[in-house]
Amino acid sequence: MRRLFGLVRPYRLALGISIALALAAQGATLAIPWLTGRVVDDAIRKEDTGQLWTLIALILVAGALRFVFMVLRRLVAGRMAVTVEFDLRNRFYSHLQTLSFSFYDRNQTGQLMSRATVDLSAVRVFLSYGLLFLSQHVITVVAVTAMLLFVDPLLALIGLAITPVLVLVAARYSRVSHPVLTEVQQRLADVTTQAEENVVGVRVVKAFGQEERETQRFRDRSEAVFDAYVRATRQRAVYLPALEFLPTLAVAAVLLVGGRSVVSGRITLGDFVTFTLLLGLLVFPLRMLGMWIGQAQRAVSSGARVFAVLDERREVDDRADPVPLPADGGGAIRFEDVHFAYAGGRTVLRGVDLDLPAGTTVALIGPTGCGKTTLAGLVPRFYDVTGGRVLVDGVDVRDLPLGDLRRSVGVVSEDTFLFSASIRDNIAFGAPDASDEDVRRAAERAQALPFIERLPAGFDTVVGERGLTLSGGQRQRIAIARALLVDPRILILDDATASVDASTEARIKQALREVMAGRTTIIIAHRLSTIALADRIVVLDQGRIVADGDHEQLLEASPVYRQIHEHGLVDRTYVDLDGDNVPTVVDDDDRRALAAASRERKGRLG
Repeated sequence: MRRLFGLVRPYRLALGISIALALAAQGATLAIPWLTGRVVDDAIRKEDTGQLWTLIALILVAGALRFVFMVLRRLVAGRMAVTVEFDLRNRFYSHLQTLSFSFYDRNQTGQLMSRATVDLSAVRVFLSYGLLFLSQHVITVVAVTAMLLFVDPLLALIGLAITPVLVLVAARYSRVSHPVLTEVQQRLADVTTQAEENVVGVRVVKAFGQEERETQRFRDRSEAVFDAYVRATRQRAVYLPALEFLPTLAVAAVLLVGGRSVVSGRITLGDFVTFTLLLGLLVFPLRMLGMWIGQAQRAVSSGARVFAVLDERREVDDRADPVPLPADGGGAIRFEDVHFAYAGGRTVLRGVDLDLPAGTTVALIGPTGCGKTTLAGLVPRFYDVTGGRVLVDGVDVRDLPLGDLRRSVGVVSEDTFLFSASIRDNIAFGAPDASDEDVRRAAERAQALPFIERLPAGFDTVVGERGLTLSGGQRQRIAIARALLVDPRILILDDATASVDASTEARIKQALREVMAGRTTIIIAHRLSTIALADRIVVLDQGRIVADGDHEQLLEASPVYRQIHEHGLVDRTYVDLDGDNVPTVVDDDDRRALAAASRERKGRLG
């Protein structure tokens, strides 16, 4: 709760003005019962018509002032409400952008979306409205209590005798409602996660005919939300009526004692009318106590989920005094005794030593799960090594400014992601200020220009969510163009041609030969024709480099390479031998082409 209050500090002025306006409105509200009592005692009983009109006019003025103050308060509070939500949501989203890959590895997208919507909304409602109304109600209770004691101390004590019981019931409700409301928020997040996964994976669901099963899974999660809501509703059904009924007992006691006091002449009828009207003003805040306590508990539960994200610190961050990336560097990469283990404890890399001079093209191959993609991902610091170090142009990547490092590395992965925007915007994502000519040139080099020009709106064509309106090969060519546009000194191609046909791959390979010139390139591939682009082949197995050389050398010296070659690079068709998305290569001509390309590069490199 203290942390929630801390979020309001930037809006202290607006909150103070709102409270001041609430105080003014409350003052006008309290004036009306007092003036009404004077109408009864000073005007009606004395039959003073002039004073009656004066008091009626004052009541109208008080009502008008109350109206003005309440309008102004709602305007100020309403603007503060949307500002709080606007700033908090932007802060939450900005923080998400700073977090490391490891955070997203262990958090579901639907959970994060629920925190960014449902939980932030609950926090916003409490901070902007709940906090204000709680303050107003406290002010009302204090002011009305003071006036009740002034009008008649005995009746005031009778009317307020129920307050300790109200406090106890409210405190009990607060304790029992908090865990239930926390569960409600978590169950809502589970439903959001389920819905998000099914919308994104709708093609998989339909392809395997699992609509009914997924519908049942969603129904089960919705039922969990229903059960949690029912428990919360049962609590409200018991405690909120109790909180509303107890003030009624106080009103009944006051009417009984006050009525007898009027009959006996202990108090005037006007004072009794004033007292009952004031007591009526006290009943509403007391009745609302339970609702706002429940709202506060929900805000605390939601706030805890929001703060859990805001408290996350990115594991990959700039050091206090980063070293500039050498301007004249060519993208040389060196892995020195590199070890890496994911947060769950699974060790992926063990003592990797690899030197890639500037301009070198190396192919990383090996069995699925051997650490190829992880090793390449350490270069742009998607993760930090758990042992050893990675150097780019002689500087430890942990010492480089993260933004500069990643702008110098172009990454094209097999799982291509495109934004729901135009093709131009997707290609220019890494260089928003790029000219149309630069975008066109990058598309041409990636062999994407022919199909783009055939689209109805050309470069202005808006692709669907995740680019699903394009074919897999088209998406990969857009991704290659996106990487080429930033003109990186290091290029990482992680199965970047896996989704293109042979003729398109041949054209892309020709483009890649041009763009790889002068760049350090890491190729992760399974097609022999793609591996042929490399100067060297590095074989990984169980997180270690087990072989390094060209095709002929590895066939002779590396059992692991021979096994991969025999089982993965020998069939005459592209097939998935063991369900791990590793395609095999067509025929013996490709193997001879690789050997010839290796001999040619050896001669060229001297």
